[in-house]
Amino acid sequence: MAQILLHGTLHVTIFEVDKIGDGGGIGFFQKIVDNIGETVGVGDGITKFYATIDLEKARVGRTKILEKETSNPRWHESFHIYCAHMASNIVFTVKDDNPIGATLIGRAYIPAQEILDGEEIDRWVEILDEDKNPIHAGSKIHVKLQYFDVSKDRNWGGGIRSPKISWSTLYFLPSETRVCWEDVFDAITNAKHFIYITGWSVYTEISLVRDSRRPKPGGDISLGELLKKKASEGVRVLILVWDDRTSVEIPDDGGSIVQDLQISTMFTHHQKIIVVDSAMPNGDSQRRRIVSYVGGIDLCDGRYDTPFHSLFRTLDTAHHDDFHQPNFTGASIQKGGPREPWHDIHSRLEGPIAWDVLFNFEQRWKMQGGKDILVRLRELEDVIIPPSPATHPDDHETWNVQLFRSIDGGAAFGFPETPEDAAKAGLVSGKDNIIDRSIQDAYVNAIRRAKNFIYIENQYFLGSSFSWNADGIKPEDINALHLIPKELSLKIVSKIEAGERFTVYVVVPMWPEGIPESGSVQAILDWQRRTLDMMYKDVIEALRAKGLEEEDPRNYLTFFCLGNREVKKSGEYEPSEKPEPDSNHIMAQEARRFMIYVHAKMMIVDDEYIIIGSANINQRSMDGARDSEIAMGGYQPYHLAARQPARGQIHGFRLGLWYEHLGMLDDTFLHPESEDCVRKVNQIADKYWDLYSSETLEHDLPGHLLRYPIGVSGEGNVTELPGTEFFPDTKARVLGATSDYMPPILTT
Repeated sequence: MAQILLHGTLHVTIFEVDKIGDGGGIGFFQKIVDNIGETVGVGDGITKFYATIDLEKARVGRTKILEKETSNPRWHESFHIYCAHMASNIVFTVKDDNPIGATLIGRAYIPAQEILDGEEIDRWVEILDEDKNPIHAGSKIHVKLQYFDVSKDRNWGGGIRSPKISWSTLYFLPSETRVCWEDVFDAITNAKHFIYITGWSVYTEISLVRDSRRPKPGGDISLGELLKKKASEGVRVLILVWDDRTSVEIPDDGGSIVQDLQISTMFTHHQKIIVVDSAMPNGDSQRRRIVSYVGGIDLCDGRYDTPFHSLFRTLDTAHHDDFHQPNFTGASIQKGGPREPWHDIHSRLEGPIAWDVLFNFEQRWKMQGGKDILVRLRELEDVIIPPSPATHPDDHETWNVQLFRSIDGGAAFGFPETPEDAAKAGLVSGKDNIIDRSIQDAYVNAIRRAKNFIYIENQYFLGSSFSWNADGIKPEDINALHLIPKELSLKIVSKIEAGERFTVYVVVPMWPEGIPESGSVQAILDWQRRTLDMMYKDVIEALRAKGLEEEDPRNYLTFFCLGNREVKKSGEYEPSEKPEPDSNHIMAQEARRFMIYVHAKMMIVDDEYIIIGSANINQRSMDGARDSEIAMGGYQPYHLAARQPARGQIHGFRLGLWYEHLGMLDDTFLHPESEDCVRKVNQIADKYWDLYSSETLEHDLPGHLLRYPIGVSGEGNVTELPGTEFFPDTKARVLGATSDYMPPILTT
């Protein structure tokens, strides 16, 4: 049966299975499982039925486990599923969970063709075995489903239509780095009641104030000393770092040992937030408010930078005691630069949204740290004002902001306990947990609303593996199933079909931080290559269908990285040691170049909507049950792109980023969707890549935005740029390589 594109939203309810007989393969297999369970000391022989929803081989939904319901499991669970999949069938699979995996009961199929008209389907569907024969006892599953095509969604391509009136300050590193870090210093210094911090890493030896031209009272002490000082003043200082998962014990409930150990040990708490009480902006000395910070920046070493992203010239000053270079084995300040420059994006939130960040911290602390140490806000209700608008609704600079998360009930206290309550709260129910996957949903919704262009900066870019070519792998085994790359390519396709301009710009690091030749880095680059390959094939196929074979696909979808190269100046720091001969370090040192590490996690849509947070564009961040993440999504209601381009703070923020990256501004940058603009940006980035990768160096690099060093064939295959099999100064392949020993769950 031919596959059909399902691009939209699928509403599904799984009610029950009428009967599961005692005969057939399940009984025999269950005996084997029970015997294994008795041998290894886990499992109790109890049936644990659950059902899944697949679009072809992509898992898009899963019910809770029902124990002890041996013949008539009843779930009555509903699912709201975003889809962007090619599928011939919607597949419902019934399984019996056990300690070594799961026993297949059977599968039921509804042809995708039957749901295209959008009519509701409510039926009992026969459950079949692997050979498509009815299973023993003729079991059926009762399901209801309805499909809503994206083209019939009133929000499709409609931009933002006007949650809470808040205020947001946007920072990007390095152009505003001193403002961001100094704001954090001021916020911590001026807190009177509590300071709450979460991070993937918190390094107490760093200094937040480093610009000798902008000294601050007490600014010469380390973060650790500052926090100790505040604690001695009676301020409650609570910090959560990434390794605070509550347990890595082998499950005692018959759950999958392998799965539980993977979830417990492989994933991290990745949220980066600060929450403090702060003075009122109107000068009221008696009352306090809540202020929060959300974004990509951890309070740790290597994050502080300047507008110049210098590789060598700050090694005697701002970075002498904060030398960060994890891409070379044995790198140190004694061996000299290049250090790894850092590009990141963060936000300061005021108003009701700041309280949402506070509640997120409290949920996590109650799960990992207990309840007793948290400040009881009710006891401070005479001091701290309740959630209230940060600005007047008529203020033309006001913001509407929402908070989004990737997190599950194992990491946050107070999640709903039933799938029914989870669905009401907009959460997702899994086989054995409740999941908040709202960051992925926010990205999908924003992409679907986009009218003209999308600009992305992210540390990783991989996903939608259900659409990858096989090419030496089984895509169904990769499980990088989030929709963002596919949604982007389908948005471009829809605009090409409509004869409208649309451009997607993506900035990523040259490679993921680490030794570039290592198995993990090469595996991630391979996933990235497969993702881009899938997207470019979609674009080229759409161009061909419109008779536009000669069009450059980079005029619609274009990828960049950041790098710097600087000539040596007198008075520079002179290292006392030399890097190893023939090492990447010595080659980069002699060539005077290195990548600027893109750690930002941001998307701008039409200059009217922005998402900033801790979430990468990979499965770990978007899954909801892997790394825990947090993000804000916001817009200014008086600066929407309704009849004319948006010209609010988000627009200014993007232009500031482009000026930082390109070293210039141009009138074409006002219309990023235009062919003139994308051609201009691509030409500049191509030129900067040529300067970066050349054998000679006469001047500092005039800008930092580099073409990502790949080509695109006429068939849409991502290829090596001529002469660029390896990144400069390395033996690391630009296109990556598959890993024979590293499981995809780690690198996706």
